[in-house]
Amino acid sequence: MTDWTWEYNPSEEYVADGLAPGVVAEVERLATELAALGVDAAKVGRPFDREGGLREFDILGGRGFISFLSVPRHHCIYICNITWYG
Repeated sequence: MTDWTWEYNPSEEYVADGLAPGVVAEVERLATELAALGVDAAKVGRPFDREGGLREFDILGGRGFISFLSVPRHHCIYICNITWYG
């Protein structure tokens, strides 16, 4: 287990506004899992050919995705955007 955490960036109201509670719950579950990975979260999702930077990860069977940053010096995962097609 790591000492990493996660947060919405810039805020939950901005990133998750208007989404169904189930979608938000799934995003928060995945954010917790990404934080548990710690520094290795920089390798998860797209793009596949490099580490770091803004990453994308599919949610709920490809019905959407999250965009996130893994910031080692803050020990934090920042959820920056949620795209939902459902």
